[in-house]
Amino acid sequence: MLSTPVARLRPPPAARPAMADRRWWWALAGGWVAHVLLRLWLFRYHAGPVANPDETGYLAAARWLAGGPGADFTGSTFYQSGYALLLAPIHWVSADPATVYRLAVAVGSMVSATAFPLAYLVLRRLAVGRRGALLLAFVVGASPALLLFSGLALADAILPTLLLGWLLAIHDLVRAGAGRSGSRRRGTVRHGTVRRGIVGGADVWAGVVAGGLAGFAMTVHMRGMVVLAVTVIVVGALLVARRVPRRAGLAALATAAGVAVAGTVLNRALAAALYPGGTRDLAGLLVSRLTGLDGQAWALAGAAGQLWYLIVGTWGLAGIGLVAAATVTLRGAGRTSRRVGDGGLAVSFAHRVTAAALLAVTLGIAYASSAALPDEHRVGNYAYGRYLSCVAVAWTLAGVAALVRARRRSIPALAAAAAALGAGTGGVAAWYAGDRLDRYAFIAFDFPEVIFLSGVPDRLDMAAASLTALALLAGLTVLAVLPVLPGRLGLPASGWARVVPPAAGLAAVTIAFVAHLAPRSAPAPGRDWLPAPGPGRVAVDTRVKWNVWLPLTHRVWWTRLEMYDGARQAPPAGACTAIVPPTAGPPPAGWAATGDGDPSKGWTSWTGRGCGAGPGH
Repeated sequence: MLSTPVARLRPPPAARPAMADRRWWWALAGGWVAHVLLRLWLFRYHAGPVANPDETGYLAAARWLAGGPGADFTGSTFYQSGYALLLAPIHWVSADPATVYRLAVAVGSMVSATAFPLAYLVLRRLAVGRRGALLLAFVVGASPALLLFSGLALADAILPTLLLGWLLAIHDLVRAGAGRSGSRRRGTVRHGTVRRGIVGGADVWAGVVAGGLAGFAMTVHMRGMVVLAVTVIVVGALLVARRVPRRAGLAALATAAGVAVAGTVLNRALAAALYPGGTRDLAGLLVSRLTGLDGQAWALAGAAGQLWYLIVGTWGLAGIGLVAAATVTLRGAGRTSRRVGDGGLAVSFAHRVTAAALLAVTLGIAYASSAALPDEHRVGNYAYGRYLSCVAVAWTLAGVAALVRARRRSIPALAAAAAALGAGTGGVAAWYAGDRLDRYAFIAFDFPEVIFLSGVPDRLDMAAASLTALALLAGLTVLAVLPVLPGRLGLPASGWARVVPPAAGLAAVTIAFVAHLAPRSAPAPGRDWLPAPGPGRVAVDTRVKWNVWLPLTHRVWWTRLEMYDGARQAPPAGACTAIVPPTAGPPPAGWAATGDGDPSKGWTSWTGRGCGAGPGH
């Protein structure tokens, strides 16, 4: 009874010296540079798209947005404009395809590395101390979900960072609303804390950032539709319940709507230019799946497979995060914070709302992406990690925060629940897929973390991957619960000394994965198997396979590829090069065979007589 008034009379802690704060900013900046350099070193040999048609689709969209020639991807999956906008300025710097791609890798590396300072802020929101948050964020910043795609021209390179920023904004928006309502109930507004920021409009800025990032996520990828929907639902519900300032909530909704509308307009313009005959109808497939029992079984089993991959691909830490978030969410939405765990981790209303929002986004993406995924007769249809990679870092942070902040006696229970969740979701996916996991095509690109865990590079070994992930999770759990010797370190057991063992264990696994991912040597030089058209207009026979003409779209930077039906007509008049199938026969009048190509590569080429136009003409 006496502690409350005494605490209120206690003077505020002395402000940290500006020099000390500056050191933290320098540490974050230095860590960011280190992460960028790590990515640039890992992907130093990347000089062109390897994940087609996705990479070429984004690169061609960026080129068109920069004012360059377009392409014709009719019937293909639509690659949206949000990520391409970040790459568009590259085409103003250079037109060389290899240089453009290397700069795209640099952009992805810088955005991906920004997850490190954001991860630090997330851990600080979860009551991890400064030094511990800095160490853990640096290690998590090199997790697979952040490394794998930063070296490719894919939207997945920026989505994890975008989602971290969105989560921080949602948390701060809700916290600002809780702070303001609390101040109103007490009839006071305190200064020197978050209350001062609320008076200054910090709640509105949090709403603008949350809404803007949600709208931009929708412009980047279809997964962003789930983020936008969750944002609208969460902010709308908070407005109705009067748990967020009206001005801030409306700012969030208005910004989300504005950015989403602008993105929709840009996406439609991009679709009209690069997909003149229409895009692949994934929305129609989604609706058909959701309205039938077989489709629902496909969607739910695929979602389970994605959750399994999320858990094993984060060494079990995402499982701990999922269990902890579900527990926090189900505790109720009381207005007061509760103290749990060693050192007193505050579980506030803002924590609950943020945890619920992240759960909704995760489950929504897993379910919707699985429902909209065509049956391509590949193993990745049943267990896939790419779609949930955008939330993998957030769940890893939630998992490590639980390891270092929860009560020691509750950590084994969290780990056991995470292991059960991984086993359950993996069991559902394996049961539904059956022998298709052995019969269907195994694409190594779909399973980098699983290959690392199982050591099997040419097939999906769910059991081996699961057991290895369980062993890693057990090791991290032991490191988190073992008593430390704070006296030898001069620190309390609940502080910095408690963070070091699990951080060291996670760092060891991360280093092993980086070593597994790192190229052993430069690729052996060899003759390029793709066409190398000369200057001027380039035509492609529609009978040529997509894996030939589509990457050629990026390589031929000076003109739009002109598609024509070679079975019915000659190459377009005025074209200088025609790429045709080996079975096309002799060239028509006005054309001559170049002798390039190989029947095993699926193409040969003709050249038009009298062509003198150069690139860009």
